[in-house]
Amino acid sequence: MQPVDPSLVRWTHVIYGLHAVAVLVGVASAAATVAGGFVFGLPSLAAVVLNYLKRGEVAGTWLESHFRWQIRTFWFTLLWLVLSFLVMLTIIGIPIAAWVMIPVLGLWVGYRVLRGWLALSGERQVGV
Repeated sequence: MQPVDPSLVRWTHVIYGLHAVAVLVGVASAAATVAGGFVFGLPSLAAVVLNYLKRGEVAGTWLESHFRWQIRTFWFTLLWLVLSFLVMLTIIGIPIAAWVMIPVLGLWVGYRVLRGWLALSGERQVGV
């Protein structure tokens, strides 16, 4: 593994912070879901753009796993939101999506942000 530039560690903390703000906005907002706030909120959108802009700089370092973790969290959340919406289009799917799928997705997003940030704080790879 290559040595890590401390400024890239700080950037990774900023990105986790943006994702965490998006999760908190989703929790605090009565009209939105955690997953919806995460995918469509400005903090998370800015975070995923930063992920793509800085991804090349962390290649070959332990931070690469964090960038992959963050990017995958964003895209899998979007995928599961779309699938939840499709389930919701059926009459029986409304309660399943609204009471099971979307809340579980919100918990999963919160878990991913917390687990990743804790691993970063311990200077460890994540998801390995």
